[in-house]
Amino acid sequence: MRIVLTLTAGLIVSLAAGANDTPQGNVLGPKQADAKELLPQAAQGDWPWWRGTERNGISADRNAVTKWSLKENVIWAASVPGRGHSSPIVIGKRVFLTTADDATQKQMILAFDRQTGDPLWSTLAHQGNFTRKYPKNTHASATQACDGGRLFSVFINADGLHVTATDLEGKTLWQTRAGDFQSLHGYGSSPVLYKNLVIVSGDNVKSCYLTALDAQSGKIVWRTERKVVGKYGNYGTPALALLNNKAQLLQAGLGQTASHDPETGNLLWSCAGPAEVSANTPAFNATTVFSSGGFPEKELRAIRGDGTGVVTKTHLAWKADKGITYVPSPLYHAGLLYLVNDGGIATCFDAESGKQVWQERLQGNFSSSPVMVGDLIYATSETGQTSIFKAGRKFELVGTNSLQEPVMTTAAICGGQIFLRTASKLYCLGASKDK
Repeated sequence: MRIVLTLTAGLIVSLAAGANDTPQGNVLGPKQADAKELLPQAAQGDWPWWRGTERNGISADRNAVTKWSLKENVIWAASVPGRGHSSPIVIGKRVFLTTADDATQKQMILAFDRQTGDPLWSTLAHQGNFTRKYPKNTHASATQACDGGRLFSVFINADGLHVTATDLEGKTLWQTRAGDFQSLHGYGSSPVLYKNLVIVSGDNVKSCYLTALDAQSGKIVWRTERKVVGKYGNYGTPALALLNNKAQLLQAGLGQTASHDPETGNLLWSCAGPAEVSANTPAFNATTVFSSGGFPEKELRAIRGDGTGVVTKTHLAWKADKGITYVPSPLYHAGLLYLVNDGGIATCFDAESGKQVWQERLQGNFSSSPVMVGDLIYATSETGQTSIFKAGRKFELVGTNSLQEPVMTTAAICGGQIFLRTASKLYCLGASKDK
């Protein structure tokens, strides 16, 4: 049985206790919560939101298959209707995606059986009123988030930013217009869960904001305006992190890196840079945020997260302008910062000093973000080739694999399986049963 526990502060925690997905409410006393539990926790074996259980691109698994093809280590492959660049999320016995059909102008929420890949249900979120987007983007590019009992999907439609909550059987619980949205290149920012809130970024060409909605009712709890800069909007997903044991919502773009209190939306601090436009999620460790932007400026900034107000002159630890990533998100682990940028340049930085440790070229261009499993980093190119290399101070390529179809999404790696969405299919990769 899957139990959803609600702390006295309102934090939703999903714990696995079996195979049933029915949520139940319980209360944990405040003495049972440590600093880590200020943030949403994921059930063992799940991948419930963008960048995985710890929101940092690192899988809780220690191992995953390193070899696959169309005929090797494919547990199942399911056809996915329409187009979408949202990455899969995994909850209990289900895998969820969003998709869009350009011909019928339908934006859909999909569920698949985790064991077999069989489609379970589809729910219509919107029909008609598609907005302008970049040809490389889709009308379903935001990865979903799930609190164990409710699934949250985000679309732009009819010049608005909309959040739809469904239960795990596909029933629509509520749908809220979080704000106006004037699209230039479309949308791709994923929702962030904090306590009883669903937080979405509404940075666009006419107005920029963060909005938090009540997870149960869909009512808007707070809204924070962000200054419009330039004419291109902004496309990254905020990072929810504990910096110096304080929960912070970190957002890059609009010419700055900003930290907000996720409970109130209040601005905690801001630092100039790295760019007007960012399309990735910042990386972080216990004290520092690593913020990368790619248009028109190309810069990476390491910012200490214990400041208040404008901290550009006081808390900028280091910056770099080589190998910078725009769309793929950076990844931090064990004192090292890894970037695989849009052009396929993989770079490792010393996270303390900012010095480059190594730099290598991978094959292809990249929109997918790297994911770490054990001591290996998986990075998938837009042609669908996944390069696997060892984490550490020396670059070592372990191997490459391809499903022979374009990939713009990021893998979910959990429970001994890799879930990877290609242009037309959703794959579950893992060790063959006969091994």
